[in-house]
Amino acid sequence: MESRQTLKEAVRFGIVGVVATATHYGIYYLLQPHINVNIAYTTGYALSFIANFYLTSYFTFGTKPSWRKLMGMGGAHSVNYLLHLALLNLFLFMGITKTWAPVPVFAIAIPINFLLVRFVFKHKKL
Repeated sequence: MESRQTLKEAVRFGIVGVVATATHYGIYYLLQPHINVNIAYTTGYALSFIANFYLTSYFTFGTKPSWRKLMGMGGAHSVNYLLHLALLNLFLFMGITKTWAPVPVFAIAIPINFLLVRFVFKHKKL
């Protein structure tokens, strides 16, 4: 039964992830022609994080948001953010255009983020 619950959470996480990723990429896409790509990427990440936290809490894991969960998710996302920026700059260095470089970043970082965030929301002491 635990694996069925995990699968349901993963599907809901995917839905929330699509919303958060679309928000993140949309903001990045609009800003990157005008400002440094790292700043554009960070701005998109930060704004999508806020919505992501509430959607993850209520929809994905069916829990109430708390300051502890926000701090835990913030910690998980700090690791994830650093991974995102490192990968973004790696793909830019490899010659992928500014417009498309986030796509492989999302493909690599999102599954890792699911594991980190799931721990935060499912850990009994948080």
